Amino acid sequence: MAIYKLRNGHKDLKKLANSLKKGLRNAFRKFDEYQLAKYNRDSEIKLRDVLFLCHAKPAQGSEKRPQEKLWKKLVDNELKTPDTWEVGISGASKEEKAKEWARLLKEDKLGPLALLRNLRNLREAGISEDDIATGLRTMKTDRILPFRFIAAASHNPTLEPQIENAMFRCLEGVPKLKGKNLIVVDRSGSMNAKLSAKSDMTRFEAAAALAILLREISEKFGCLAFSDTTAVVPARRGFALRDAIANGVKSGGTMTDRALALANATGYDRIIVITDEQSHQTIRGPNSGTKAYFVNVATEENGIGYGKWIHVDGFSESIIDFIQTFERETA
Repeated sequence: MAIYKLRNGHKDLKKLANSLKKGLRNAFRKFDEYQLAKYNRDSEIKLRDVLFLCHAKPAQGSEKRPQEKLWKKLVDNELKTPDTWEVGISGASKEEKAKEWARLLKEDKLGPLALLRNLRNLREAGISEDDIATGLRTMKTDRILPFRFIAAASHNPTLEPQIENAMFRCLEGVPKLKGKNLIVVDRSGSMNAKLSAKSDMTRFEAAAALAILLREISEKFGCLAFSDTTAVVPARRGFALRDAIANGVKSGGTMTDRALALANATGYDRIIVITDEQSHQTIRGPNSGTKAYFVNVATEENGIGYGKWIHVDGFSESIIDFIQTFERETA
């Protein structure tokens, strides 16, 4: 709603599209008191404002009365303060923080994403690695993306085995990409740049995260790393694949076409090139009759992966969903 107001002006908040109103009404029915309280921030547009704007109505039947009471608490600003790590840690002394971190971990009050983001804080608070490992072993992983685990491991190397096991759990049950998938990863110097000004991940780390994901969901898998030269990477799993890509070639120039020449000679059913699209060479097309993608993790305005390549800008594990959907719809 804040973005909508910024783009369209204050008056248009009272003229929301019916489809938007319907979506907001349906969303409100899914929130319990904890969730409403967690996101009920004192901002310019509050949750109660959105409740009024979309004219939400409680679900019928047995849920109607409890939902009416809950929404009245939201309107009257009487929601119970949520037991979150942000609330518990805010304003606490060093000793109090240590106790609070221990309590949150023991009572499973840290969400999985919060746990990964706060591993360093837990260690600095004196929480034992055994207790942290237990938290990682029991955390829910169904909504966590693989790059989160890579980011966590880069700051907590002693916990890498536990983080990796949790990452493998999050990839269980993902539909496989059929055939032989060849992943070609750019290892040039420009891939060491940050994804964005606010990101703590590099382009290479993003590329490695995608490679790890593709390794897990590929029926058959191969990998090349390239810079000035190109190397065949062992088809290892998890962080070992990241390390193999990093050590496969020395970071330097961007001889993309050399890598594609070796890729085409190797053969594949599907090729996915992960790069920032800064190349010293004009590139060749993929092998005839294959599925071919260029993934630009740097979102540069002018890329090189066009023509017979399917071009994807930006970094997200949703790239896999795109590939599967695209191939299903164009079959």
